[in-house]
Amino acid sequence: MTAGEDPDRTAKAAIRDAATALFADRGPEAVTVRQIAAAVGVSPALVVHHYGSKDGLRGAVEAHAARTFEEVIEQLGSDDLAAALSGGSTASLAQAFAAAFPPGSPVPAYLRRSLLVGDAAGDRVFAGWFELTERLLVDLEAAGVARPSGDRRVRAAFLLVNDLAAVLLARQIGEVCGLDLLTPDGMTRWAAEAADVYAHGAFQAPDEGSTHA
Repeated sequence: MTAGEDPDRTAKAAIRDAATALFADRGPEAVTVRQIAAAVGVSPALVVHHYGSKDGLRGAVEAHAARTFEEVIEQLGSDDLAAALSGGSTASLAQAFAAAFPPGSPVPAYLRRSLLVGDAAGDRVFAGWFELTERLLVDLEAAGVARPSGDRRVRAAFLLVNDLAAVLLARQIGEVCGLDLLTPDGMTRWAAEAADVYAHGAFQAPDEGSTHA
């Protein structure tokens, strides 16, 4: 704890983070307030003091996970994202994601479970992120960076799914690519290739006479 930091506020955040990890590992329904308290080393009464109930704590975890993605968008702004998507520097994009999801963060695992089990919380998070992504796409189109789409909502969903997959599958991507995606170096490597694909495409027409279809 740093000088001047409120220990009560620190305990509240630690409880939320412990709950995030336990919810991700076992599912919210299988986790008790007592188990969350034990993971932090506090009393169950302190958990209730800060969050009122397990449902209140679950709501706080959900809100924190959703806010993390929003902060990435807000931190960068449309101009920085436009530069990344047009093949410019990917440093700001990499740093923002690495800061939002540092190594050991339980948020990606929590989001993965929440989105894949089809619960209402995951649906709300995805819907909120989708609206942010669509607004960003409108800004990029207005800036002349993104090509206008005949079906903007589908394109926004496509872009969102790609970004989410990178974060939620970071461990598996790291194993096959030999990088730690949730670090500045790993995200820089990933973002550089993603920006190239977005700006220039991944495929090209075969040369005449090619034997490939």
